[in-house]
Amino acid sequence: MSPISYFATFIKRWPAASQCGVLVILSGFLMTAQLGIVRLISEEISVFEIILFRSLFGLIAVSPIIAGGFHIYLKPNRPGLAILCGTLAFFASAFLYLAAKHLPIADITAIHFTRPLFAALLAALILREAIRGDRTIALIAGFIGAAVIIRPGIVDLNIGVLYVFGVVAVQSWNPINRKLLSKSEHPDTVAIWNILTILPLAFIASLFFWTTPTLEQLAWMAVIGLLELANQRILSRAYVHGDAILVVALHYTRLPIAAFVGFIMFSEFPEIWIWIGGGIIAGATIFLTLKENKSKPIGKKSQ
Repeated sequence: MSPISYFATFIKRWPAASQCGVLVILSGFLMTAQLGIVRLISEEISVFEIILFRSLFGLIAVSPIIAGGFHIYLKPNRPGLAILCGTLAFFASAFLYLAAKHLPIADITAIHFTRPLFAALLAALILREAIRGDRTIALIAGFIGAAVIIRPGIVDLNIGVLYVFGVVAVQSWNPINRKLLSKSEHPDTVAIWNILTILPLAFIASLFFWTTPTLEQLAWMAVIGLLELANQRILSRAYVHGDAILVVALHYTRLPIAAFVGFIMFSEFPEIWIWIGGGIIAGATIFLTLKENKSKPIGKKSQ
């Protein structure tokens, strides 16, 4: 039994909300540590190579799981949606790793908090959903929070900010895909198909920026691969156990996590504006999610 499967079994008797909480917080540590390592090596090797080797080492690590359940993990019930999820994850990873080259980890995390607000805005523009009063208040507050963090006209615009907004734009689609897949697929199927989709895309992109990695860089990329694999498997399970409001609220634990990891690895501590802006965005998003949940018909809770 893998460590993740053992851990999932260990907390299986806990209430669903408690399981979701632990899994989301653990995912935050894994994702933040991964960003820290990317920042350490991305000046010497392209982010596309990092994604390529991350996926390759992840595939090697997960191969025993695939071998033990070939018919489950390699034959998804919704292959098109699984491939779309992996493709979006590739672009999100590329933008995120490029942002890590230019911004402190906590800054990336705080700006990334705008993702649910962008999702609401995209729903209004693409699906032509109404931007009623609650959404308007949340969107305005959220973008005020983003402005507090970025402070346009006061500090120079860092290109890393644009990369983070690229991540946000791409990832605004994927939570819906993940939730749909969680109803028809095993959690590990989603994680494995992410790897299988990202691997060829990263290989093609890395050909244009190739630098032969050293043994030390390969070791770091192996660690990134294991962290990402664990993160995907853990996050997939979190979506199974958590309602939307719980998952959204718990994601905001990533700011103190990012501040802690940034301080340990780079002696960085976020400016007060990061905390203020991040708090405004978190409040706006939780307000929006609560209002959206209240406006929906009462249905059966996720198991």
